[in-house]
Amino acid sequence: MCTADTEDDKFNIRFANKKDVSTILRFIKALAEHEGEIDEVVATEDILIDTLFDKKGAEVIIGEYEGNPAAFALFHNNYSTFLGKSGIHLVDFYIIPEMRRKGFGTIMLSFLANLAVKRNCGRLEWWCHNWNESAIKFYKKAGAYPLDNLTTYRLCGEKLKNFNSEEIIKA
Repeated sequence: MCTADTEDDKFNIRFANKKDVSTILRFIKALAEHEGEIDEVVATEDILIDTLFDKKGAEVIIGEYEGNPAAFALFHNNYSTFLGKSGIHLVDFYIIPEMRRKGFGTIMLSFLANLAVKRNCGRLEWWCHNWNESAIKFYKKAGAYPLDNLTTYRLCGEKLKNFNSEEIIKA
């Protein structure tokens, strides 16, 4: 188990393992509930074991306060052709409500920034909902900035399965 010392000796960060899958799914659902997107969650413990741990599609760190899970961050590598380097893309970041405003978010984000530097990554990036003003304020205070000239596009579900270049060309 890889852990990180923090300024608060009651708060510890560690990399998750298969035994944490129920905790990870609980955090994913809590984040989805917070974002009003709980109906979008189709992940199961079996899916997470397969994709996170067996296929190593992403990594998870868990922040524990007094030995209890209080926060999590799920991330994976991305790549910048401009930099010619990998980066870290933070997919999900969640702190349980009663543990917020204690500095744990800063500690978790700092851990990921240090991990990016240690791995010689060029960037640490993430998405944030436009309505999440407290998160935006936190990120800007940390020195992060929004990319106003980019919009995320998504193909998923039936549209992804049925994408056919010939139909697009005909249109």
